[in-house]
Amino acid sequence: MPLLCEVAVPVPLARAFSYEVPPALAASVRPGARVLVEFGRKKVLGVVLAMSEGAAPEGVRLKPIAAVVDPEPVLPPELLSFLRELSSYYFAPIGEVLRLALPAVEREDVRALEAQGELPGTLSRVKQVGGRKIAYARPTDAVEEPGVLRGQAASVLALLRSNGEMPIARLEEKFGNARAAVKKLASLGLVVTEEREPPRDAFFARPEPRDEPPALNEAQSAAEARIEEALQGLGAQKSASFLLFGVTGSGKTEVYLRAIAGCLARGRGAIVMVPEIALTPQLVARFRARFGDDLAVLHSGLSEADRHAMWKRVRTGAVRVAIGARSAIFAPVANLGLILVDEEHDGSFKQEEGVRYHARDMALLRAHRASAVAVLGSATPSLESVHLVRQGKLVELRLPDRAHREATLPEVTTVDLRRIGAGPTGNKLISLPLHRALEKTLAAGEQVILFLNRRGFAPSVVCESCGHVATCLACSVALTFHRARGGRMRCHYCDWEGPMPAACSECKAPALALEGLGTERLEETIAEAFPTARVARLDRDVADGAKAEAILAKMRAGEIDVLVGTQMVTKGHDLGNVTLVGVLNADAALSLPDFRASERGFQLLVQVAGRAGRRDRPGRVIIQTRNPEQPAVQFAKRHDVSAFLEHELADRAEVGYPPFSRLTLFRVDALDEEVARRAAGVIAAHAKTSPEGQSRVVEVLGPAAAPLARLRGRYRFRVLLRAKDRRALRAATAVAAAAIAEIDRRVRVVVDVDPVAML
Repeated sequence: MPLLCEVAVPVPLARAFSYEVPPALAASVRPGARVLVEFGRKKVLGVVLAMSEGAAPEGVRLKPIAAVVDPEPVLPPELLSFLRELSSYYFAPIGEVLRLALPAVEREDVRALEAQGELPGTLSRVKQVGGRKIAYARPTDAVEEPGVLRGQAASVLALLRSNGEMPIARLEEKFGNARAAVKKLASLGLVVTEEREPPRDAFFARPEPRDEPPALNEAQSAAEARIEEALQGLGAQKSASFLLFGVTGSGKTEVYLRAIAGCLARGRGAIVMVPEIALTPQLVARFRARFGDDLAVLHSGLSEADRHAMWKRVRTGAVRVAIGARSAIFAPVANLGLILVDEEHDGSFKQEEGVRYHARDMALLRAHRASAVAVLGSATPSLESVHLVRQGKLVELRLPDRAHREATLPEVTTVDLRRIGAGPTGNKLISLPLHRALEKTLAAGEQVILFLNRRGFAPSVVCESCGHVATCLACSVALTFHRARGGRMRCHYCDWEGPMPAACSECKAPALALEGLGTERLEETIAEAFPTARVARLDRDVADGAKAEAILAKMRAGEIDVLVGTQMVTKGHDLGNVTLVGVLNADAALSLPDFRASERGFQLLVQVAGRAGRRDRPGRVIIQTRNPEQPAVQFAKRHDVSAFLEHELADRAEVGYPPFSRLTLFRVDALDEEVARRAAGVIAAHAKTSPEGQSRVVEVLGPAAAPLARLRGRYRFRVLLRAKDRRALRAATAVAAAAIAEIDRRVRVVVDVDPVAML
């Protein structure tokens, strides 16, 4: 009986393809291994999903597998099964999903295939490791003419300007034609390239002295005992999932460390996920101090060779703990026993490009499938997690007090910007109470964090004559002025930038004014107002992962007095000498056109407030707002997370939004507005013809223009499907998704299951 196998190939198609296994390869073809197959007129690397005995359907001639790439499957059965379920849940092509978890091919294997004549001329197209040099691309200061760049070249340049220097291999993971795009950009003088030796991973560059586990308080001990009990019961039960709900500074990390130690003691492995790469160095240092260097750190800054080395150590079982951001959920940890998700509420756990998975939700799924324990930790839990607690699907563990006995939650006061004017700086967002608090804190030799969620020098450029706001030609957003690099206007969505004009583009009057306050201007203003203070800034314009850690290290060493920043300053940093936190404009996050705006704004306020008073010195938080009566502000002022959750859950239940319903968002965009509008109409019409749509079990909202109606030159529309029953929603989603095949090829359609960003 012939041996057949199902192979997932790296194309945007939902299905796998059947191939015949030649007798000579029968012993080496296994699920989870990569194979070389003919697809169309070329050979590609695919992954074997399943094998079976039987003849091909009558009249069908199956192609044979050309070669086996991996002597051992790169995806273990548990991980392969999980990835297939993820693909099904998110309506994502299985080949694209598997790519998220696949390592590079070792160069020796590629050359062996070429020697067999199996890869003629395709060496450059296969992601591989084993070379000594890494090609990097970095943007120059040159500015392109508007409209000159399109497609991948424009996207690659935008990513480089956002992230700075990047390995070209990393760009290829995101953009298939990245090398050609970089070559074009280099010819235009917009990018320069060079080859260098791969750097050593900075996380392991310095030795970390081992620590002694501190004594736990009563709440920490109780939480540890519950997790330990669940780890002990693995095998007898399928899995266990917990929500570790602890105030900021309550010692959640110490509970994580004890849980991992218990997991390792039972011969099982663990995955630890954090929301931001900026958090990873601090966390890795804590883990190395406890467990030594037997850790794998998976992060975006790794070279392809280092990433592969880390992957190999995990896959072979040389290390049993993997730490990283959302992609760590795909780590091939053997005998998985524990998954930890720190700051589980954070929106960055949702992938917003490509396969739009939510790493927190997938952590619960993978733990369940692997019969492992999942622990979600947060000081401000997501409403979805709180709802799961109430449904009995998560067990809540509480840490109500700060871990350091002398530390207390900071005093929070609000400043009503409608009634209280500017301090000595003259800027309304540096009110007199905030200015006086800064003076007092600096005089005491203590540190300050100032949070403003707007990058740049000024958020907008306005004509004082006609009122026109300078707007990006490709996006329906205002341009931000950045004083750095000679003064430029920049779009924070498509990363276009250009010089500040001499006159208004509408009325030609030379009366342009800088409106508002950004972190760049705030840093300059504070430095001028307090000339003896050492002021630094932490935002995406000045710091990637490594640079961010350098700034935070200076803060911990007392070399910075005032740290100004965006959301990067709010996340989990343990800075013992910070006693004042100022939130300059709480309304910016709370006024977005998104049903999650109140929840996100509250989480930001509580998280940034939690940076103050973490040791023996009492902390103080000043929240500036034009609406101090807003519930999120009032609850944050009282540190009353539970009351906010109750209030917000009641509001969500009333309007029928998650967690009391499920959503699928179809995002539609095209260069032509009418083409995009028609395509969205087709998707909505199909959804309404489904049995679930006709019976109104599934609401079909739209088509409608997206709140951000134009982005990177493309007009954006959306269709939202909403239902209380998940099965009904999936059925209607499947019908609507089938309509994509009928739509004009100029239109791009993304199916976003459980969307987080609604703009």
